[in-house]
Amino acid sequence: MQIISSTPQFLDANIVMYSLGGPHPLRDPCKKILEKIKAQKIRVVTDTEVLQEILYRYFSIKKYTLGELAYNSMVQFCAKIFPVRVQDTDRALKFLKTLPAITPRDAIHAATMMNNGIKQILSTDTHFDLILEIKRIDPVRH
Repeated sequence: MQIISSTPQFLDANIVMYSLGGPHPLRDPCKKILEKIKAQKIRVVTDTEVLQEILYRYFSIKKYTLGELAYNSMVQFCAKIFPVRVQDTDRALKFLKTLPAITPRDAIHAATMMNNGIKQILSTDTHFDLILEIKRIDPVRH
């Protein structure tokens, strides 16, 4: 089995969430990404904020079983889960001040990535394309 990249990529919550959701144009591309991760063709990392995002979303809409599945999948798939530290939120603040299209949560992801040497993110969120220091991997084109 050949690993596509030994350099880890950051796994955004939306990849798992679209793959578990109802019919949507992004569902199949996201499922294919997860299959490559399961087959160890792609190595991924994430941060604790992604885990919080998954728990918040599914438990707030009372989809407890799906929430647990999404959470456990992220924990299982990721080679490392980075904590969110003050230096990450400090850097996120800089993003928010200079890139108004970035959401606070995604600014935290980008900052955590950069502070840990991660340069690529698997995400459907196009606003990550605004951050020149990282590269977004679009599941539709992967």
